[in-house]
Amino acid sequence: MRYAKCIIITDEAGLHPVDKRIAEHTDITRELLHNVSLLGDETIVTLFQLSGDRTALEEILTDSRMVRKFHLSGRDDTIHAYLHLERYDRLVRLMKMLRQFEFIIDTPLEYTRRGGLCVTLIGDVVSFQNAVPNIPDGITLKLLKTGTYEPNTDRLFSQLTDRQQEILRTAVDMGYYNVPREATHDAIGEELDCTGGTVGGHLRKIEAKILSQIVP
Repeated sequence: MRYAKCIIITDEAGLHPVDKRIAEHTDITRELLHNVSLLGDETIVTLFQLSGDRTALEEILTDSRMVRKFHLSGRDDTIHAYLHLERYDRLVRLMKMLRQFEFIIDTPLEYTRRGGLCVTLIGDVVSFQNAVPNIPDGITLKLLKTGTYEPNTDRLFSQLTDRQQEILRTAVDMGYYNVPREATHDAIGEELDCTGGTVGGHLRKIEAKILSQIVP
């Protein structure tokens, strides 16, 4: 069993009009896509994780004719959004292609700073080879790495945003988690060109997200 870690890159039309409108709003950040499913009538259900202006997000979803229904939850700056979206040909063709070649999507998918969607696909070598010519027009898959799939490898780390991953890597490299501690929030912030308070806030969110999944 093999995996391919890729970034899904689209042209200006995006994967779906609703996703495009959310991406264009300066006060909303798409972070993770926990699930996306194609239903029998070719409508789509998704579970997003976002941050930012919840009111603005509600306005986008309420005003869009491409949204059948939605439900928002979350606390602080984190928003979880369940969306039932109308059929959109490009996304339907992509989902059908993944189904045709029997790929498993290792969730969550992560949005990159440039608006791409980082996804790990699990399947066999022949499926990967045959799938490439069938990628829908307007969509590019940029291959990052491939190898033998090991369940749960990098799963927790992949749930962090790009910025959280960068801060955590830097904190570990600088000895923040060593005993005794060898780095402060301010020192890490200086390395990353941000404040110590910003570093501390990110590390608390990282620890809350990871530790809550480790403790039985």
